[in-house]
Amino acid sequence: MTATYSDQTLVTQIGPLHADHAEADEITSGRPTSSSTLPGLVVKMYRYGRLYEGADLLDVATGSGYGTALAAHTLGEQHVTTLDVDPYLTETARERLDHIGLQPNVITCDATGPIPGYYDRIVSMVSVWPVPASWLSALRSGGRLVTTIANTSMILTAWKTDDGGAVGQIERDWAGFMHTHHGDDYPPGLGNRLDAIKDSEGEHVTQGRYPVLNLTDAWELRSMLELSAPGVETHYRQEGGQRTAWLIHEDGSRARATAARLEPPTVQGGPRRLWDALERIRHRQNAEGGLPVYGSRVEIEPDGTCHLSRGKWSAVIK
Repeated sequence: MTATYSDQTLVTQIGPLHADHAEADEITSGRPTSSSTLPGLVVKMYRYGRLYEGADLLDVATGSGYGTALAAHTLGEQHVTTLDVDPYLTETARERLDHIGLQPNVITCDATGPIPGYYDRIVSMVSVWPVPASWLSALRSGGRLVTTIANTSMILTAWKTDDGGAVGQIERDWAGFMHTHHGDDYPPGLGNRLDAIKDSEGEHVTQGRYPVLNLTDAWELRSMLELSAPGVETHYRQEGGQRTAWLIHEDGSRARATAARLEPPTVQGGPRRLWDALERIRHRQNAEGGLPVYGSRVEIEPDGTCHLSRGKWSAVIK
């Protein structure tokens, strides 16, 4: 009960294995595929959705059903539809909700595919890249969309426009969610390549300008790197005072940076200079006192392509 009512995320599923089906002493490896999101973040996302009495809401990523329960209690069950790709999650959530007297519309479908119904608000507890075109089709004109962008901490909010697209912004705030998957697990990531390349010599050997850091904890830098080099995976290890970070991309590019604490690192990599891309971002942050992504304007095309801009800076999510 202490864990249940704490403001923290509780992982409920690893790969296809749900906690309901796990043995008490079983050690499970893999990537989390579902969770009960920390309540404070659920409420934050709904606040960005600007929910109102009578609004029809699509709650994307049912998970445990906790957020759906909040929405159904607030808006009325007849105004709430929730979906998840996992049939066990939706069926179990439906039973839990019914047990407390709530019967919202619970459906099983891939969030990136066709969406049944039309809505005034779409709030997603899963991240996407780019915004699915089906969400824009299901959102009524003047409706509001709230989601996060995969592999970043960016919260995107936007209003549906009459041309089928949407306009909005990247909020001056941050959140992180699992990204969408299309079956009972994610496809294998690039982490399995790490053992093969972690100690390999690079095609290019240079000296970096800034200390090695764990990009998982540097949310703003990680977001900008994903916009600059989409699909880069990051790994980090610290042993004593020695820090090592790896950047890996599916095109075969990789970088390894190693240094003691605040010293400039030795960087090995190739064929693309991934660490150089990160260093350019860090240089801009130092030169300008910040990065332009948070607070940027967003224009979304009907196909889901997102155009970000702030001052002279721009980026595209497609």
